[in-house]
Amino acid sequence: MTSRAEPSATIDHDDSAAVAAFRERIGIESIIDVHTHFMPRRVLAKVWAYFDLAGPVMGRAWPITYRHEEERLLRLLRGFGVRAFTSMLYPHKPGMARWLNDWAADFAARTPDCLHTATFFDEPGAIDDVTRAVDQGARVFKCHLQVGGFDPNSPLLDKVWGLLADAGIPVVTHCGSGPIPGAHTGPEPMAALLERHPRLPLVVAHLGMPEYEDFLGLAERYERVMLDTTMAFTRFTEAMLPFPDRALPRLGDLGDRVLLGTDFPNIPYSYAHALAALECTGLGEEWLRAVCHDNAARLFGL
Repeated sequence: MTSRAEPSATIDHDDSAAVAAFRERIGIESIIDVHTHFMPRRVLAKVWAYFDLAGPVMGRAWPITYRHEEERLLRLLRGFGVRAFTSMLYPHKPGMARWLNDWAADFAARTPDCLHTATFFDEPGAIDDVTRAVDQGARVFKCHLQVGGFDPNSPLLDKVWGLLADAGIPVVTHCGSGPIPGAHTGPEPMAALLERHPRLPLVVAHLGMPEYEDFLGLAERYERVMLDTTMAFTRFTEAMLPFPDRALPRLGDLGDRVLLGTDFPNIPYSYAHALAALECTGLGEEWLRAVCHDNAARLFGL
């Protein structure tokens, strides 16, 4: 059986020493983080403005710990020993995906440790946008059903999912209903999608919170379904949407298909706290090594 402890929520804006101590404890030299956000400046500013207003929306404040310019954010991640990361970005309306993808392609070209990330929206040109991004070298996609507000089973997206499944390109998807339910969030839309595309390399963001156990079930059923740990087990999340203790053994058994995600820089606590929260699951050093490095290294051929 596993045991839960409570990680410290102390915030240090440059907590590289604490992260280094975590890496030493579990025996890894570096970290791979599959859920980090780099976006065009004006887009990221709008995202931060949304979180600044999260109190009225969510009933609690969401302070951005790492509200810095791009170069400082990169220095911080590298100082934490993160050897590879993503530039998760997402459109909220038609016509955005292509120019976001062009920005992301440029960012990846000038940032060699970034895994070239792309996105798409439910619109007639989605398959063209995705094909173009793949031709540009995209290695991972982001699909945000909560923000986009679209049905993943839209006929306009069927060729998109088929292309990504055939190409074996992972899609990090915010499909759980936390922190706020969307029109098409929850396990049912993804279950329907996977029935048609069972080979899709789907990465369920945030462990699928709060429908954790339903999404664990999809990962147990489909061998290419993975989960990322973004915000899971932190004090912030446990206060709202706690992970059930009874499901910890199932998460441990899926240790080869769980990936580290953090939501850096858009998190209301320190990077070290996100890692300490995983350590406090009691799932052990082997599980942590796989989650924080080995699984993503295998997935992306690093």
